[in-house]
Amino acid sequence: MSRVRSGAAVAVWGCLLGALWLSGCVEPGATPPPEDLASSRAAEGFSRQGTVMAGRNHTLTLRADGTVWAWGGNTFGQLGDGTTTAKSSPTRIRGPLGMSAIGVGELHSLALKADGTVWTWGDNTRGQLGDGTTTRRAWPQRVPGLTNVVRIAGGFSHSLALKADGTVWAWGLNATGQLGDGTTSQRLAPTQVQGLINVVAIAAGNAHSLALTADGAVWTWGGNADGQLGTGDTLNRSLPVAVAGLTGVTALSGGGSHSVVLKSDGTVWAWGQNTYGQLGDGTTGQRLTPTQVPGLWDVEAVVGGGQHSVALRVDGSVWTWGNNQRGQLGDGSLTQRLAPMRVTGVSLVKGVTAGGGQHTVVVKADGTVLAWGSNADGQVGDGTTFQAFVPTRTAGWRQRTDVSTGDAHTVVVKADGTVWAWGENYLGQLGAAGRPGRATPGQVPGLSEVLAVASGRDHTVALTLEGSVWTWGGTFEGPGGPAARDGLRTPTRITSLSNVVMVGAGMHHSVALKDDGTVWAWSINPLWFPGAPPSSFVLAPTQVSGLTGVIAVSGGGYNFFALKADGTLWAWGTNPHGNIGDGTLDDAALPVRVLGLTEVMDFSSGLTHSAALKADGTVWTWGENSDGQLGDGTQVNRLSPVQVQGLTEGIRLSAGFADSFVLKSNGTVESWGFNGSGQLGDGTFVTRSVPAPLTGFTGTVSLSAGLHHVAAVKGDGSVWTWGLNQSGQLGTGTFVDSASPVRVW
Repeated sequence: MSRVRSGAAVAVWGCLLGALWLSGCVEPGATPPPEDLASSRAAEGFSRQGTVMAGRNHTLTLRADGTVWAWGGNTFGQLGDGTTTAKSSPTRIRGPLGMSAIGVGELHSLALKADGTVWTWGDNTRGQLGDGTTTRRAWPQRVPGLTNVVRIAGGFSHSLALKADGTVWAWGLNATGQLGDGTTSQRLAPTQVQGLINVVAIAAGNAHSLALTADGAVWTWGGNADGQLGTGDTLNRSLPVAVAGLTGVTALSGGGSHSVVLKSDGTVWAWGQNTYGQLGDGTTGQRLTPTQVPGLWDVEAVVGGGQHSVALRVDGSVWTWGNNQRGQLGDGSLTQRLAPMRVTGVSLVKGVTAGGGQHTVVVKADGTVLAWGSNADGQVGDGTTFQAFVPTRTAGWRQRTDVSTGDAHTVVVKADGTVWAWGENYLGQLGAAGRPGRATPGQVPGLSEVLAVASGRDHTVALTLEGSVWTWGGTFEGPGGPAARDGLRTPTRITSLSNVVMVGAGMHHSVALKDDGTVWAWSINPLWFPGAPPSSFVLAPTQVSGLTGVIAVSGGGYNFFALKADGTLWAWGTNPHGNIGDGTLDDAALPVRVLGLTEVMDFSSGLTHSAALKADGTVWTWGENSDGQLGDGTQVNRLSPVQVQGLTEGIRLSAGFADSFVLKSNGTVESWGFNGSGQLGDGTFVTRSVPAPLTGFTGTVSLSAGLHHVAAVKGDGSVWTWGLNQSGQLGTGTFVDSASPVRVW
């Protein structure tokens, strides 16, 4: 059974009204802007945080619908999609909807929800996620106890939050005093920055922090080896200090080891490291106090990257200067620039960001995202890893192709948001009218903008980008026998569900996770609802009591599973073989904790066995083991998790009928368990109780195990299947079983 399942520059964003000010714009070097334009900018207050942010090697963007998308490097889970696999095109993070702002550090990410809560994910070596631990997270988790936040910022390995009351809170690395609490002690949870009130904006550099107060003054603290604090010296500060002589500031940004600010008159001022000309003053000399960037007027937003800077003018044009070793200035060359130069071919821009790892990203007024510079990890987002010397359009807003398998059918959601299915259809599993199945892919009608799918025994659940849930297939049966021995032939929306971020499917049951962390479950067959007595019919989504703070869900053979933000796994349902993992054989009508498991990143449940993947890449299994599906070298059932020996570097897993599969960080797959139909994919039909690799099968990004067949997707979007094929579930146009992967498309 299956389920569905980003250095430290901080961008400051331009006003969407910029295009309306076109008549008042002037070229750099011309007369300064008229007073009415300056007044308009001052009335605006300060530039809003925008819709795209760049880290060292990853990029985040916030869409108008409140969803966050990410691409680029993902070694520490900074893309928030539940994996540690790099993505060269946008993929939606796994987590809450309704986000209002985003932030990035070197290898971690932040998001601010409209309700004032902060969510973080990625690297946590220095406590930069603020959850009280140093455990990395591959998807967003709420920062405990932090509320009423209005702005966020990420530094190299620290994070900042501005609350509605004007106070600033910080956590993470503090070796140079960048947390502003008067110490150099690392903090794993938010601590208040001392001596600051009436703050209206915040920013962070590699090892320093900045704040803007309502009177237009700038305060800095932290590392100062290159003069990035603007205090006239190179002494670190563990408490905020005002930058002398700097007034009328409306926006600010921390670069790698330099700082840049925007004044209400549209001028830009900078200080700190200048080795690469990132201060834009025509020299490479260090500046210990603010210096105006000459020849640059009418600026609406400015941002400092690792070693370069970017400015957005009110006419929508973009200007860059500084280091250009990776083409991050976008002028088609690798030539360092000591003064601002306009990026040609780019206009009507509403937001800019500069990465700490030498790339630049902009958002146009129509929502188009353009990027250029370093692209080794796919941070440009154009579907490649080729360096971009000029502005390049980011790929479409879709996740990569993904797959889910039922008993005898296979469902794929393509990168364009359409859904395709093949195999058995006697109960409408393919979402199409009529009973005949098919042995080749066919599109499921009436569905678009689909983000993910999950298949049970003979039904499928789909989740759309807007958070709605659709379902089809299945057998409806009441306590007195068949009430309607048929299923839904076409996708039907569950109108009572909205704001859903994840779905799962089991034997005859389904589960949905809402963006508020609540779990909702239902069954298409009331006789098979896990944990419920025969007299209890749950035909409509019902909230699971006692579960909050959940970040992922799954429906197994006869179970439900839920992963909480603290890394613990919870289960409920029938438990004949210990498949719940609580150390007993007792059924559970309410969620119970799976014993001994912490730092869980992924999980899956087969018919009567279960598996979990921990943050360290190890795999743990429990339940029935008659076919060696637990992978511990025995056929002994386990009532609580045991480690699969010799298996590390796992990033995703899937449990089938009596077999198990793990996708490793290098794109290879290992499998074990029952192999009567060749479902282990190793070219044999030999059952085994220890993991072994699928020789020669590489580049895998996702996989799903069904009853006796498996489907996988490679990084190039190709779909592969193997195992039983009596109903055409392999999608190859034949009904011949295959003990090795065969390509569908």
